[in-house]
Amino acid sequence: MNKPQSLTKPPTPDLETRLVEEDHHSIKLWLRLLTCSSLIEAELRSRLREEFDTTLPRFDFLSQLQRTPQGLTMGELSRRMMVSGGNVSGLSTQLVKEGLVSRSTLPEDRRTYIVKLTPNGKKFFTNIAKRHEEWVIELLGDLDHDDADQLAALLAKVKTTASKHSTPTGGRQ
Repeated sequence: MNKPQSLTKPPTPDLETRLVEEDHHSIKLWLRLLTCSSLIEAELRSRLREEFDTTLPRFDFLSQLQRTPQGLTMGELSRRMMVSGGNVSGLSTQLVKEGLVSRSTLPEDRRTYIVKLTPNGKKFFTNIAKRHEEWVIELLGDLDHDDADQLAALLAKVKTTASKHSTPTGGRQ
């Protein structure tokens, strides 16, 4: 006799599906954090692509410039975005071609470029940022204010502990 099929759909495999009961609680927490971050990031990437035909790195690049109207050097953009100079240079070139940013040399050091949002870039980013905020609120909206505060406080402890045990370059050589 055949066993009846379950009426519930099996859970979608994610990073936590590899866990076993004996795994240390820190491993379980790490994979839970990574899974949550990956789910949210994937959804934001998808929505940015579908609604604005743009990417998360481009959003982050424009966001950094929006927060610093006087502009940023390429090196500072690279540090803030935690990516290589080559990545920043490639993004900058694309965004200059699209008229969203301007790039000019510093008068005192012609080897250093400063990047700023153009008026078109400000308008474009303002529209994206508004939707991005709505999406984040939607994705995390089931947490009430107290839950969010409690989670933020616990994640602050995680950040402090991880920072205390981290190398200055985050393990990168």
